[in-house]
Amino acid sequence: MRHLIILLLTAVLFSCGNSKTATNVSMETAVAVGPEFSADSAYAYCKAQCDFGPRTMNSEAHDRCGEWIASKFRQFGLQVTEQNAILKGYDGTQLKATNIIASYTPKGGQATLPRILVCAHWDSRPWADNDPDSANWRKPVVAANDGASGVAVILELARLVSKTDSLGVGIDFVCFDAEDWGVPQWSDASDTGDSWALGAQHWAANPHAKDYKARFGVLLDMVGGSGAKFYREGMSMHYAPEIVEKVWNAARVVGYSSMFPNSEGGMVTDDHIPVNEKLNIPTIDVIPHYDSCPQSSFGPTWHTVNDTMENIDPNTLKAVGQTMVQVLFSEK
Repeated sequence: MRHLIILLLTAVLFSCGNSKTATNVSMETAVAVGPEFSADSAYAYCKAQCDFGPRTMNSEAHDRCGEWIASKFRQFGLQVTEQNAILKGYDGTQLKATNIIASYTPKGGQATLPRILVCAHWDSRPWADNDPDSANWRKPVVAANDGASGVAVILELARLVSKTDSLGVGIDFVCFDAEDWGVPQWSDASDTGDSWALGAQHWAANPHAKDYKARFGVLLDMVGGSGAKFYREGMSMHYAPEIVEKVWNAARVVGYSSMFPNSEGGMVTDDHIPVNEKLNIPTIDVIPHYDSCPQSSFGPTWHTVNDTMENIDPNTLKAVGQTMVQVLFSEK
């Protein structure tokens, strides 16, 4: 799905990122707020996506799953915009992409209410190019974690917020398409990072609403894996350290500080990059970092045929989901 940014760039940006001062929010009197996040519900949404099969670009499974995601948002009473575009893959393939945007505003809420962006990607990697068995390198990935888990958490959040009018903000849930068509490891093509996050690049350049602004954004990526821990991602610390602080503090309040360590992980090319760079919306990436996994710092199932429901942990979905409930219901 995405790749770690080269070490030279990492060194430069860490230097820049560390010069910023995160907003320190006192947690002395902070209490848990908002409804209970249902891990069972999120797990079911994750499975429902996987039941379509790999949601690779230009496939029937992809199109059917996109229709299902949009229908769930509509079922929850959110305003849905389907942004269609033909995007060009690294190899020149024309990709029929759809970014799915679902907008929530409390009843009676003013159009001028500040908005929060919560996003994930919903497409599947076409190639299991990090699989330990080279015979699988050109097989598609079911993408239970690397795609479906983030959308699953978003859908459960959308269900929960649709039941309340007490929020002081509007929320835009954005499911980006064509994130995972980045240059495969077996290709001779050069990988500058631009071949990833195509849907997010398009949306950031052409947002669904004129002059779109949001107070901040949170990207949820691979948020259902077994044994996941969410270190503070380096590009998030560079662009939006105060939002990292907000989310990690929320995790502490709801009892998941052990899964959100107060330490930095690697820097990652992901959907939050164009949102920061093109729209100047401070947006962070909640993405796992596996310190001791020899296969990938993204975990043992990343871009392999083993990224299936068998390796999804409801406890991870719960930790991320309840943390996001705390974030959203704390905003005024």
